Amino acid sequence: MRILITGAAGFIGFHLIKALLQTTSSDKNYSIIGIDNLNDYYDVKLKKDRLDILNDIKSDNSFSFIELDLADRELMADLFDEYRFDIVINLGAQAGVRYSIENPNAYIDSNIVGFANVLEGCRHTKVKHLIYASSSSVYGMNVKQPFSTDDCVDFPISLYAATKKSNELMAHSYSHLYNIPTTGLRFFTVYGPYGRPDMAYFSFTKKILAGEPINVFNNGDMQRDFTYIDDIIKGIIRVMDKVPSPQQSKMTTATAPYKIYNIGNNQPVTLRRFITAIEDACGKKAQENLLPMQAGDVPITYADIDELIEDTGFKPETSIEDGIKQFVDWYTAYYQDKK
Repeated sequence: MRILITGAAGFIGFHLIKALLQTTSSDKNYSIIGIDNLNDYYDVKLKKDRLDILNDIKSDNSFSFIELDLADRELMADLFDEYRFDIVINLGAQAGVRYSIENPNAYIDSNIVGFANVLEGCRHTKVKHLIYASSSSVYGMNVKQPFSTDDCVDFPISLYAATKKSNELMAHSYSHLYNIPTTGLRFFTVYGPYGRPDMAYFSFTKKILAGEPINVFNNGDMQRDFTYIDDIIKGIIRVMDKVPSPQQSKMTTATAPYKIYNIGNNQPVTLRRFITAIEDACGKKAQENLLPMQAGDVPITYADIDELIEDTGFKPETSIEDGIKQFVDWYTAYYQDKK
């Protein structure tokens, strides 16, 4: 089975490829092409270290990496023509809610133009299943909890969220028009080893260990459905084999092989408990700067995952304390090696 994974050097892409390479068996013979543009949104060295690990564990031609930008229409078309993928997993995107306020063009290029190029490749080469990353950010300031995929998500409060909602709409149109099976995954605050340095848990750990103060927004009263990376990866792998069949939603007569799932821990954690977990794992107390809520932030994320459980039999189970300890153990080892 030939699989394209975009964002291969990214946090989730790296862990997914690693898991697939380590679980390949006679009945799961994967040939993986990974692409990434290796942009400098965060430390490129971290991205290259992830790729080095993948190259160390691959066997024969089980994994190949190509440096390529999703927004390059011609090269993307050539890629699909050459490899004729069975499954495409689109994890490549410009991430970050706050950065979308500073640099909106990066989000249009990667998340809109890039995703259109992925859809066109799937259309012209008859890909059997497209799985793509969406985000819990699409729920915006919704007051109903937990967030359900049946909820209205028409009021994004960041451009990042708007691009992810746009991806879902674009995917539905291609599913309806061209019968391409598509599955969107709304990830809820993913964390873990080899994570993104722009995420709060990463910077909190760095500053607590260095004895520097951390910025705590909204006085620490926010809640997040933190989801450990291994749980995210298990969910994606379960969904790979769950190809959606043509169906109607509750709000339209249009028929499309289209599905959306939440992947979250289903247990929102207060920012205060989150900080305590990092303090315990670091063995040090944090110094705190209490600040108001930032633009684009939401007070709570909470995933309804009933459909994910019903359709795949999978439920994330990693506690914030266990997951943060795994991250801090990796962080201290990784950056000790870099000294």
